Amino acid sequence: MDRRSILKTSGAALGGALAAGCASVAADSSARSPFKVAAVTVPIAGSTDVFPVRRIYCIGRNYAAHAREMGSDPTREPPFFFQKPTDAVQFVAPGTVGDHPYPSLTKNYHYELELVAALKSGGTNIAIGDALQHVYGYAIGLDMTRRDLQRGMGDQKKPWEIGKSFDMSAPIGPIHPVAMTQHYSKGRIVLTVNGQTKQEADLSYMIWSVAEQISQLSQAFELKAGDIIYSGTPENVGPVVKGDLLVGRIDGLPELSVRIV
Repeated sequence: MDRRSILKTSGAALGGALAAGCASVAADSSARSPFKVAAVTVPIAGSTDVFPVRRIYCIGRNYAAHAREMGSDPTREPPFFFQKPTDAVQFVAPGTVGDHPYPSLTKNYHYELELVAALKSGGTNIAIGDALQHVYGYAIGLDMTRRDLQRGMGDQKKPWEIGKSFDMSAPIGPIHPVAMTQHYSKGRIVLTVNGQTKQEADLSYMIWSVAEQISQLSQAFELKAGDIIYSGTPENVGPVVKGDLLVGRIDGLPELSVRIV
């Protein structure tokens, strides 16, 4: 038997063994994990139910003025996305102030206020006209960023995950079903720090709408129920220090308030 035949035979046997092993594990109801991993959920407004978070997607530079302040050209740049881990979620209940820890390794910690879309279903290659059918609801969120680490990695042409994807870097309010808010094509979005307005814009200023973001993402990933999408931030992102009080507002949603500790 020649080498190519041997490789084919060995590969088929290995594939069959792996498939059989996977099947036996999946079918064995007595199989136990050596430890437990807590599910990440966000409360649903007006209900005792919770929304299970599967993945967190974020779009970069989705407001023209913010794209320019970050040094890119919004008229020529296609949309790009990154992800945060689910343990980036920090739920903050309306009417409360969440303690948000100033993270390690950074000396330039930035706020980015965003509308968040939560999906109830998904798929691949979703048409823009069908995209909003997959949205369960909306929330207000912050994409907190270790800006010095993000820029440092970018300057070295290395992935800047360390600047974006860390514990509690995605504060979020409750998810409001579409029936409570309708779909967002416009609406005021404002962030204050210690009572001073820092970010102020309208959701209609987004370069890529929520429907377009869903469509674009579905070309690269199979979207599924439980995915949430941070839809981009307006201009005037900036640093915070311990003691600062951040209050985010989006029309139709309760305020999101955190204090840096």
